[in-house]
Amino acid sequence: MKSIFALLLMCFSTLSFAVEQAEEIFKQLAPSLYQIRLIDKASGEKSSIGSGFQISSDGLIATNYHVISGFARHPHKYTIEYLDNKGNKAELTLKSVDVINDLAIVQREVPNEMAFFEIAQQPPTKGEELYSLGNPHDLGMIVVPGTYNGLKNESFNDRIHFTGSVNSGMSGGPVVNKATQVVGINVATSGNQIGFLVPHDKLLALYQQYQESPPTSIEQQMAAQLMQNQEKLITTIMNSDWQLKQLGRGLIPTIDVPFVRCWGESNSDKADAQIMAAVANCDLDENTYISADFFTGSLEMEYRYMESDKIGSTKFYHIFERQLNQVAPGNLAGKDDVTEYQCHHDLVMPQTSNINNKAVFCTRAYKDFPELYDVLYIAISIDHEQYALLSHFTIAGVAQETSLAFLAKFMESVSWK
Repeated sequence: MKSIFALLLMCFSTLSFAVEQAEEIFKQLAPSLYQIRLIDKASGEKSSIGSGFQISSDGLIATNYHVISGFARHPHKYTIEYLDNKGNKAELTLKSVDVINDLAIVQREVPNEMAFFEIAQQPPTKGEELYSLGNPHDLGMIVVPGTYNGLKNESFNDRIHFTGSVNSGMSGGPVVNKATQVVGINVATSGNQIGFLVPHDKLLALYQQYQESPPTSIEQQMAAQLMQNQEKLITTIMNSDWQLKQLGRGLIPTIDVPFVRCWGESNSDKADAQIMAAVANCDLDENTYISADFFTGSLEMEYRYMESDKIGSTKFYHIFERQLNQVAPGNLAGKDDVTEYQCHHDLVMPQTSNINNKAVFCTRAYKDFPELYDVLYIAISIDHEQYALLSHFTIAGVAQETSLAFLAKFMESVSWK
């Protein structure tokens, strides 16, 4: 049996070897690694920074979409530039984006062919040691060892679970294997040595698509990607198993997919409560970043049951209807991004349900992405005096026909037990 001292020596030896490997990889790849800067034209100062890496000999560089999103949305306000490992700076041109997977391709001018990162053809194996590269907070280029832990289960769009200290300034930097092939792109951190990466095949697909057919408009490219992703998401959800669960005297639907999470709360432990209340909430565990104050691709469903025999029916419903003030759109969006909500009010009783509702269905259009809408539905039961059920959902960035199909299924799934 090995002594504790011997085991400690082995641990230090392994760690030392990993550090040496990381340093060697960094020296080899540093010339093809960049800091990506968004520059505000009016002030001439940096608005944001991230990382990027060269993926072709003619100057194509990969980074995160969110690093250059200001330019993609407001090209007259910003410029994009790089800073290389020797301190050289120059302007970059935006060539293509994948807004769903948070990727972008920019290009620098090169007088001659340059070294570049090779994108892997195969994914890593679970437990494989990887190396994350980037430029966090103007500290200079660094490399961080970590471990591949497979894909995140609770994500509709694939993300790699990476054990390593991915800093926000490393966004857009490459994650490589021991053969220095790119197997992922830094995108987010959850702290405590947990990071998330975009799989390399998403970048490979964007690069190949750009080579075959460069987009004529970044805005049109984004609109098509948003539409396609949301159609895929809602279709997947509608084709999944909708399980009915009891909430008070009501039956509500929950969706059996790993990327939609449900939570519940009640005041059942409060014996002196005038109104018994129970809430169930289900939402998508991700969204799509458009800009710092505009997210889309979200889905939320919420149900609130309230019951009381201690107060009059009129007061009860005044209290219950105040719950409407807590219902809000599922994403951040301003007047420059979306129109005002247009709402339709009605009394509804779905043919396959036994509940009468006072309902409102609202839509607002995206100004820069035609045929995409935010939708909001709220319904309050009106067929019982001392108990009621509120049900609502919001979907961000969905086509009109798809939202109406979801509305019909949602309404028909809520009923009294």
